[in-house]
Amino acid sequence: MQAAIELPPLYRKQHDAICDPARFVIIEASTKSGKTVGCLLWVLEFAWNRPNSVCWWVAPTFEVTKTVGFERLAAMLRDADPEKRIWEENTSRLVIKLANGSKVAFKSADNPDTLYGEDVHAAVIDEATRCPEESWHAVRSTLSATRGPCRIIGNLKGRKNWAYRLARLAEAGAEPDCAYHKLTAADAVAGGVLASDEVEAAKRQLPDHVFRELYLVEASDDGGNPFGLDAIRAAIRPLSTAEPAAFGIDLAKTTDWTVILGLDATGTVCYLDRFRLDWQATRERIASTIGKVPTMIDSTGVGDPIVEDLQRGRPNVEGFKFTATSRQQLLEGLAAAIQRSEVRFPDGFLRVELEAFEWESTRTGVRYTAPASMHDDGVMALALAVRRAANRPATFRFRVI
Repeated sequence: MQAAIELPPLYRKQHDAICDPARFVIIEASTKSGKTVGCLLWVLEFAWNRPNSVCWWVAPTFEVTKTVGFERLAAMLRDADPEKRIWEENTSRLVIKLANGSKVAFKSADNPDTLYGEDVHAAVIDEATRCPEESWHAVRSTLSATRGPCRIIGNLKGRKNWAYRLARLAEAGAEPDCAYHKLTAADAVAGGVLASDEVEAAKRQLPDHVFRELYLVEASDDGGNPFGLDAIRAAIRPLSTAEPAAFGIDLAKTTDWTVILGLDATGTVCYLDRFRLDWQATRERIASTIGKVPTMIDSTGVGDPIVEDLQRGRPNVEGFKFTATSRQQLLEGLAAAIQRSEVRFPDGFLRVELEAFEWESTRTGVRYTAPASMHDDGVMALALAVRRAANRPATFRFRVI
């Protein structure tokens, strides 16, 4: 064909990783290092240079597949070929067709069974650490008849996933026709696609293990736990007998628990109560417990009238409304306190809840979540108590003992 598409160049390390001649290339990369854009260009170039080929882009969910993959490539093509003479898009099926008969189809990994059947000439698995292993099995099978290449890319997310294991085999040279590459934040800064001050800000704001995985490409030993398993275990102490200096209270919702948690002036848990009662009994129990001690209570939804009632005549009571952003900030504050040994707690349900927590990277940042089968009431009460203690007058200080 005589037509051509002018596309942006890749920086050197990005190019060397994505254009490695190996059939299977595993790229562990920093966030915003150019892995996604680079592989979109790679799969487009493959399809353009091989008429009538079928190429796939596979991502963890439909939403990520559509917004991060399909819409981004379509936008790049619109800029390069605004008249759409050599390509067309099908927004309902998430397919881009080229004038040479090739197509790039964007697929979701959340139902691996739908990935079997078609013969695929080239594929990219994006955010591979968040894709089920069965999706890799399916994609690998579709490449067998064509002996097509594949790029497996994504951020690190602990060590307990198939992409991490495959990367280690490729890195060790133990898997034929596999190559391994790493793109760090420093590489992205040197390549001009990431600002150094943004990396420094992330280093200050994120827990150390999150920063190391997302920017330095160093796997956590904790399998994605945001607080750090070693830090959690190092923080275990008997219940303190000192007086409370701050309370955090998470109110029950449906089958959850109400948790009242008190910290003493050293940051050690000195009061811990978990119960299920009706709202009137819950309000009375809280009121009799907190007295005049500074207290922060979950005031989201049904908790709002309880907090308003408790605040009458009690200037020590502060409400906290949970949103996606405020919850994230609250848990990051708790993670920092645990990792700096500023807070201590007894063994039991609280430790179990903390150890079950996971983190994941999303388009809007890092999100901390408890598994669907687990409660997080104790963690939230602890996080609220840490926040309330930090908001007390300057006479209050955590001190490591």
